[in-house]
Amino acid sequence: MADTEATPKGTVPDNANEHCPGPESEAAGKAEGCEGCPNQEICASQAAGPDPDLPLVAERLRHVRHRLLVLSGKGGVGKSTFTGQLAFALADDEETEVGVVDIDICGPSLPQIMGCTGEEMHRSSNGWSPVYVRDNLSLVSIGFMLPSDDAAVIWRGPKKNGMIKQFLKDVDWGGSADGGRMDYLLVDTPPGTSDEHLSIVQMLKGSITGAVIITTPQEVALQDVRKEIDFCRKAGVPILGLVENMSGFVCPSCHGESRIFYPTTGGAQALCDELGLLLLGSIPLDPRIGKACDFGSSFLDTCADSPAAQAYAGIISRIKKIVEQ
Repeated sequence: MADTEATPKGTVPDNANEHCPGPESEAAGKAEGCEGCPNQEICASQAAGPDPDLPLVAERLRHVRHRLLVLSGKGGVGKSTFTGQLAFALADDEETEVGVVDIDICGPSLPQIMGCTGEEMHRSSNGWSPVYVRDNLSLVSIGFMLPSDDAAVIWRGPKKNGMIKQFLKDVDWGGSADGGRMDYLLVDTPPGTSDEHLSIVQMLKGSITGAVIITTPQEVALQDVRKEIDFCRKAGVPILGLVENMSGFVCPSCHGESRIFYPTTGGAQALCDELGLLLLGSIPLDPRIGKACDFGSSFLDTCADSPAAQAYAGIISRIKKIVEQ
């Protein structure tokens, strides 16, 4: 007799991803393929009608030229490290205004990486003021709002989404203190393709310049990155390219390189070839990267001679060239 048992509530059917209409579709949360998906409720609520706060977000960010997402389906591949170093490098040009939004609500590490732990965000007549790392580099993070560095954020999706919305519509993102333009707004995301990602894509609907997707060479990371790529395509987020992080270990003394995470399926280059994407570059491991993050400094400034710093510089140059075209 044929098995007619329904899919248990709270589980994802085998064909759910295949038939997902995408979070921007009018059928989001309502299609047959949505049944049992953990994101069904949030997709359905977004599809019910336009968010009344979208015009407020658009108005707040009207002076921002480029909005870049840093993504990866896998945790621990270096998204926040890359975001921080990208922000430092862009801000090296004193004429360039850079803002960073840390939407990793449960694991906010950018205050440490960017050297501004212990700071506070303050309210002004124009809304929340971000924390300024440099005169032309600012950051917002829930890390500035916690009672201690060890305090856990134990929130369900709607509360996290509300905080992300506040970061966009209630923060004075006009640029520097003179209220001028902002050239780059970087968004550091948590792993996965869930609440935070749906929220940021909805809030920045139609205005995302592109996404930089971070991976490491081994297949266990690439599997999750494939899901992130699928998310971007279904959500209409342009992909600028992939960055292969921790692509080898470079000895600081002899500059000899060894494989740490072996690319059993060809690494990021093979994935880019398979899916028609650009490999922005590969960054080798260097223990001084971790040291720079712990001390909140720019790795490119302190270790400019490192092969890893040179790789970072090449990738950042490619990103700037792409977005400025």
